[in-house]
Amino acid sequence: MSDLAATARTDVVLVGAGIMSATLGALLRRLEPDWSITLIERLDAAAAESSSPWNNAGTGHAGLCEMNYTPEQDGSIDITKAVAVNEQFQVTRQFWAYAVENGILTDPGFVNAVPHVSFVHGAERVDYLRRRQQALAGNLLFAGTELITDSDEFARRLPFMAAKRDFSEPIALHWAAEGTDVDFGALSRQLIGFGVRHGTTALFGHEVTNLTRQSDGWTVLIRNRRTGEKRRLKARFVFVGAGGDALPLLQKSGIKEVRGFAGFPIGGRFLRADNPAFTAAHQAKVYGVPAPGAPPLGALHLDLRFVNGKSWLVFGPYAGWSPKFLKHGHFSDLPRSIKLNNVLSMLGVGITQMTLINYLIGQLRLSAPDRVHALREFAPGAVDSDWELTAAGQRVQVIRRDPRKGGVLEFVTTVLSDADGTIAGLLGGSPGASTAVPAMLEVLQRCFADRYRSWLPTLKEMVPSLGAELSREPALYDEVWSWGTKVLQLEGS
Repeated sequence: MSDLAATARTDVVLVGAGIMSATLGALLRRLEPDWSITLIERLDAAAAESSSPWNNAGTGHAGLCEMNYTPEQDGSIDITKAVAVNEQFQVTRQFWAYAVENGILTDPGFVNAVPHVSFVHGAERVDYLRRRQQALAGNLLFAGTELITDSDEFARRLPFMAAKRDFSEPIALHWAAEGTDVDFGALSRQLIGFGVRHGTTALFGHEVTNLTRQSDGWTVLIRNRRTGEKRRLKARFVFVGAGGDALPLLQKSGIKEVRGFAGFPIGGRFLRADNPAFTAAHQAKVYGVPAPGAPPLGALHLDLRFVNGKSWLVFGPYAGWSPKFLKHGHFSDLPRSIKLNNVLSMLGVGITQMTLINYLIGQLRLSAPDRVHALREFAPGAVDSDWELTAAGQRVQVIRRDPRKGGVLEFVTTVLSDADGTIAGLLGGSPGASTAVPAMLEVLQRCFADRYRSWLPTLKEMVPSLGAELSREPALYDEVWSWGTKVLQLEGS
């Protein structure tokens, strides 16, 4: 290893070229334009793992249609999580609008107005959806949603789903016109492009093999995957936004904050079709009720998607399982992540999550006709030959130490950072990309506490509602919503 390679320095290292690193890099580049930033990505392209449009659902998660965010408890509907997720998405949406206005993003086509819809059938579920709509309608962020129980109106709004449907059974839709479809891959590439144009160094085809703490930051060992050449970078701050690879890298860093954490990988598959007649007849993202035992991200949904300027219908996900932590990962990822400090967490989840395990086994056994049969619950007229199966990305769900159960499986997005704020990382995958901006603002506040106050004026330009709850500020909500809608060209929402 040469002396030059051993002594290279940078202020910030971003590990992974997905939406999280892309967002943090853009924020830091705007806040500290003179800082040196190095982005390291093991693949040869940006956003090729979880942020790729084919590796995620593309839903701008705002709690509008995801029924797992509004559980029924003692006869009432708890909307706490739906409101919290919506508040987070409002922060993200504001930053996107600022980024478009200020040239950080050059094309708002990564986000499109697509209604978000909850779909149920059967008298009991229709009653639940009615009470859900009533509970949400009292909150400012959900005030414009509608409940639809009339079959003619159902057919008018969702003709693809209405075709060949027997309407003798009660049905209902909870319709939120202000939903969005997001190509997080296109968004990530634009954000990274902004950084590179303003001095960020991007190393593609390189992987981080080790992290060693120094008195003034971290030494990051990097390997060129094409040539095998190894390099060292010394960084004052490291962010690990490497999707499923974040847990193993944080474990290698040795920070005590990661002890007890483990990961459980869940994959997914989707059916997709690009027939223009289908996409014209289904202008919405329609979410169903999660199956018994299914994880929150397992609720089946039939979505209009926009990818690379083309419209698609996508249905799924059908859960899969692999010990890989990344789609382009290794079968040894899961076993190598098991350490003495997290083995009890893993065992605790294994004992308490038999329903989930049985669900995953059932999903792995699904045949092609089984998958189309599930699709026909949404679109009774669906024909097998019109659809192709595609594999989505891997999501490593958080397993956290629990004093009573040993460990609990959480479907959340968790920011970890060490006590001195020199390293941070993101674990988990739900709601994930839609919360990128609030998650990265949390990283800034935790890890740059000495600078955060001086950054606040600029951050409030980026996110005018920063520090406020929009659900309690009607005038501010109207102002930022109208602004974002206009700048992002979402007038159809």
